[in-house]
Amino acid sequence: MMNWIDSHCHLDALEFALDRLEVRHAARLLGVSACVIPAVEKANFQEVKQLAHQTQDFYALGIHPLYTPQCNVGDLEHLRQEIQSNLLDPRLVAVGEIGLDGWVSSLDWPLQLHYYKEQLKLAKYFQLPVILHVRKSADDLLKGLRDIQVSGGIAHAFTGSLQQAQKFIDMGFCLGFGGAISFDRANRLRTLLKNLPLSAIVLETDSPDMAPKWIYVQAQDRARGQAQARNEPMHLPQIAQVVADIKGIDLKDLALCSSQNVRRVLSRMSELEKNPI
Repeated sequence: MMNWIDSHCHLDALEFALDRLEVRHAARLLGVSACVIPAVEKANFQEVKQLAHQTQDFYALGIHPLYTPQCNVGDLEHLRQEIQSNLLDPRLVAVGEIGLDGWVSSLDWPLQLHYYKEQLKLAKYFQLPVILHVRKSADDLLKGLRDIQVSGGIAHAFTGSLQQAQKFIDMGFCLGFGGAISFDRANRLRTLLKNLPLSAIVLETDSPDMAPKWIYVQAQDRARGQAQARNEPMHLPQIAQVVADIKGIDLKDLALCSSQNVRRVLSRMSELEKNPI
């Protein structure tokens, strides 16, 4: 069986409250050997840590841009303390999910920038990579990375241009691809994927969000009351098959390279595999 790494999975989300461990077990049976579970706010720092240990996965600590409106001045200090106290925990692999969101117009942009830059400073200080939220914000994220240089990471759910992609790659980042690539209408994203080197690609589900087309519920059906399907890490191998088909490569090669890529940019994963606890 091929082994896969889901490089971005919110397994701690409320949607998994009733069957979280069963969901993780189902994915493991399909070869998803590891998941990276990023935090989104102070309130779930402990939960993602405990869950990663319970499921033998990995976690990141950070404040998501969509959660910046409810933050207060002490949250960044709390994050610093949490990173400091867990720095010897090999399952802590990054600062994340952090970044900028240019899609939600109601968000305070200067506030987002403040939290983004301050968390980059923490990542630089603790020599950790970052997991970036990239939504209509690639150029501003890149500017922050030029000003505050960190040790690479993952640009999650990347949909930018090839030029922007290359800039992230030059800074030591891999680009995350998930369910969005499965839609036939995603021509620009598929063209981007075709032109990227395999060494720059990591796979993700963003569970429970970013549903692939085979479980996606259309808008008209949602309007009639049908709920959007819950995405799960078990869908990663099928997403991988779509990626392999688009790039015209063997699925085994994608499994090997994409997993190696995650371990390279989130290097603490490799350290744990060498010295298991």
